[in-house]
Amino acid sequence: MPPRKAGFLNYQWRTSMLQQPFCFRRQSSLLKHARLPTHRTLIAAPGPNSGPLMSRRSDRALPPLPSFWRIWGRSLPIFVVVMTVSSLCIFNYQKTSSSIVAATLYALRTSEGQGLAQLGASAEAALERKAYTTPLRTGALGTKKGMSAVYDTETGRRQAVTIVQMDRVQVVAHKTRDKDGYYAVQVGSGWKHPSNVTRPLLGHYAVNGVSPKRHLVEFKVRDEKGLLNIGEMVGAGWFHEGQFVDARAESRGMGFAGGMKRWGFKGQGASHGVSLTHRAMGSSGQSQGGGSRVLPGKKMPGRMGGNQVTTQNVKVVKVDDEKGIVVLNGCIPGPDGCLVKLSDAIKKPWPEIP
Repeated sequence: MPPRKAGFLNYQWRTSMLQQPFCFRRQSSLLKHARLPTHRTLIAAPGPNSGPLMSRRSDRALPPLPSFWRIWGRSLPIFVVVMTVSSLCIFNYQKTSSSIVAATLYALRTSEGQGLAQLGASAEAALERKAYTTPLRTGALGTKKGMSAVYDTETGRRQAVTIVQMDRVQVVAHKTRDKDGYYAVQVGSGWKHPSNVTRPLLGHYAVNGVSPKRHLVEFKVRDEKGLLNIGEMVGAGWFHEGQFVDARAESRGMGFAGGMKRWGFKGQGASHGVSLTHRAMGSSGQSQGGGSRVLPGKKMPGRMGGNQVTTQNVKVVKVDDEKGIVVLNGCIPGPDGCLVKLSDAIKKPWPEIP
C-alpha cells in the first residue's frame, strides 16, 4: 500500500473515532494498544527475467573450489612432525620417571632378546614369575634353645651363636599344582596327645599315617622334585655347615609401648616450656587441610612385638645330626623356646646337596 494512501486511511479512522461515544473510543483505543498482529499482503515472486533474478552470465561464474592437497599440503606435514616430536618427548619423560613404563620395557626387552615366553595374567604365569625365588626343597622346624658363643679356629675370634634344636620333624602331607594350585610340603614337629587334637586334624594325621604333631607348617617348593615322601624324617643333617638360611620366628612381645620405644620418636624438649609431655608423641595429624582425621597407618603408641620377623642370610656354623642341633651365627628373632622356621636363603645360591 502506498504510504500516502495509508496516511489518508489513518486520518479517516481517527476522525470517525472522535465522532463516536466515549465508551466506544476507549474500547477502540484498548484494541489499538493491544498490538495485534499486522496482516501483510503476500507479493508474488518475480519471474526468471524480471526483478533481481536475471540470467547467469558466463563472466560471473563461481571460481572452482581448491583441492584438498592445496589446503592441507603445507600444514598437514608440519602437524604430523610436531605431534611425533611431542609424543617422543612425553614417552622419554615417562620412561625415566614412571616405574611401570620402565618395568614394561625391561620385560619386553629381555623376553624378546632371550627367547623367553611372554608372561600373562594366569595362575601358571604367576608361579613362573615367582619360580626364581622359590626354594628347591622344603624347610625345617626347630626350637630356639638360647644363645652361646664359639671361637673361630682360623681367626681365633669369639662369635655369638644361636642354638636351634629339631624335634621329630616329619613330612605330613603334600600340596600339588593339579589339586591345590602350587607345590608345597607340610611339615610337623614335636608330639601332641591325641586327646588334645581336634577330630578333623586327627583324621588328617590318621590318613597320612603320621602321629599328631605339636606344630604344623607349610613350605613352598618350586616343583614336584622338592616333594619328599610322606612320613620321611627331616633331621639336622638337612642343613650343612657353611650354608646360609632364612630364620623366621615371632618376635618377643613387649606389651604396650610408647612412641619413642616403639617407633624411635625423638620426643619433645626437656625444658623451654615443656611440662609432663617429654615422651609424648605430639600431634597425630592435620586439621582441615589434612581431612580433620588421623590417617590410617599412623605411627602411634600401641602393642609392640609379637609379629613374625625374618632374619635373612644366617650362616650355619655347626650341625649335630645325632642330637638334632643346628648352630646359627648371630641372633635370630623370638624368645627362648619359640618355634623357628628354617629354610634355604633365597638371596644366596641354592646349596648343592648330594
